[in-house]
Amino acid sequence: MFLRLVAQVFVLILLNMPLAVSQIVKDEAIMIRVEKDVKIQDYFEHLKELTDVYLSSFPKEIREHLLVHSNPWILERLVRTDYYILAEEGKFIADQKNMVILEKGDEIQLPDSGSLNRIQQELATLAIDINIPEYKLRIFRDQVLLWEFPVRVGRNSKAYLAAIDRNADLRTLTGEGQIVKIFKDPPFINPVTNKRYHETMRDDGKVTAMPLIPWLETEINGRRNGQLIHPTTNPITLGKAYSNGCIGTGEKEAWIIYYHAPVGTLVRIRYDLNVKNVEGDTIRLPDIYQRSNSRSREDLDHIQL
Repeated sequence: MFLRLVAQVFVLILLNMPLAVSQIVKDEAIMIRVEKDVKIQDYFEHLKELTDVYLSSFPKEIREHLLVHSNPWILERLVRTDYYILAEEGKFIADQKNMVILEKGDEIQLPDSGSLNRIQQELATLAIDINIPEYKLRIFRDQVLLWEFPVRVGRNSKAYLAAIDRNADLRTLTGEGQIVKIFKDPPFINPVTNKRYHETMRDDGKVTAMPLIPWLETEINGRRNGQLIHPTTNPITLGKAYSNGCIGTGEKEAWIIYYHAPVGTLVRIRYDLNVKNVEGDTIRLPDIYQRSNSRSREDLDHIQL
């Protein structure tokens, strides 16, 4: 079945499918060779073209994830496009979208049916856990911890947001739900002014274009509140209640989260003050939302941005 699919794909390529790749067999593995450099700004469209042909029998929401999990070097390369990793190496990147992410001659392995089914099953067991006062996001697979990242959360305040034309509580909403939508080319809009912007000032004071990294929309307690998981260009704000309700991450962490959170991934956002430290001792975190002396957050009706 798999070999028949590969044969069909090869015929499509011979019929001039518009793919900038070629197919080779290497050590009994089917490899797709990249025939020209692919920049980040073209990366998602390039992978879509590949997966629509080679992985068309799988749900479109996970095709790209299947391919990247079969080729972990792609994610490693994306992680290294983080502005601050490059800055530490003495490199200034004014626009990350112009960086080459797939180089001519790169070989992308097409996984066999057994590997594809295994990865699909693993993706189905992924879950995201966020503890607001701990400023931590964790990724689990089948209840096993894979990753733990620092995040920023919503401020403990209210403000007028022109984006919704009303005052809004900016605290991050707690509850359980799932990832319902992915924005691969998100518009950067200041919710306070409702104006779009294309540049950002980094923590080092330099101005750059906004990066092209996916944002994940959550549905919590059956409601889509505009509460997103997305990267911040100012990691100095991580570990703080700083946002308008969204969960902010670093750039490199955002890439890892994206490839471990396809649409349908379970999300749990909690407010647990008692946690264990690295020594295993139970400690109590600061009550950043003063919830101990107020009504339960779940009882409040707020719009989050």
